[in-house]
Amino acid sequence: MNTNGLLRRCLTPIAGLLLVLSSVGFAEDDKATTTTEDQTDIAKRLDASANVLNEIMGAPDNGIPDNILGDAKCVAVVPSMVKFALGVGGQHGKGVATCRTATGWSAPAPITVTGGSFGFQIGGQATDLVMLVMNQKGMDHLLSSKFKIGADASAAAGPVGRHASADTDWKLKAEVLSYSRSRGAFAGVDLSGASIKQDKDETHILYGKMVPFETILAGKVPAPKESHSFLATLEKYAPTPTQRGSLNTTSEPK
Repeated sequence: MNTNGLLRRCLTPIAGLLLVLSSVGFAEDDKATTTTEDQTDIAKRLDASANVLNEIMGAPDNGIPDNILGDAKCVAVVPSMVKFALGVGGQHGKGVATCRTATGWSAPAPITVTGGSFGFQIGGQATDLVMLVMNQKGMDHLLSSKFKIGADASAAAGPVGRHASADTDWKLKAEVLSYSRSRGAFAGVDLSGASIKQDKDETHILYGKMVPFETILAGKVPAPKESHSFLATLEKYAPTPTQRGSLNTTSEPK
């Protein structure tokens, strides 16, 4: 009896320890599963942004003019922007932004876009948005990690076609040029009233920690593997200085 009692006293703490370790293991598995799912969502959004650029630039006569995209300081893509509710002008979407650096396009910074009434201009359908920051002032607003188009930064609907007309004043006046695509129709769109800010939750997921907006867009962090397709696509249509020598030069036809 004494032997049995001693055995029970020894086994009870061991069983309790095993139960605790098992619980911790399940918790870690759940955490890993959640993180993987979140990363998959971000990867899908980055891939969707690459697809938006490919499809828009694949029809040059109805896409973003080459000379405008080539002069953009920063590019933001928001796939599948949606309306809040029928009869309400509010919009909401998530996307990514990247800016030119001395060595290429920066790693992408997750963003959210909310507000504005541009849904009525395009029939209120789910819409892809592309925003081009055209000058240093607009870039400074973007780097602030939160700004309102039309209030903090001037904006205009971007011209569409193979080349922008030489007599347009988009480069002198507009800090942000914006485009939308809905049901295959692509056009410039006025985003006045929309607010753009850093998506801190997705930034933390994508980089494993919170990284300031300016740090990402200044090219101070390496691009995560999930963004390679998106950045390669943008590089194809808007080469950085290391690829073409200057933002304002184009290759002569051979």
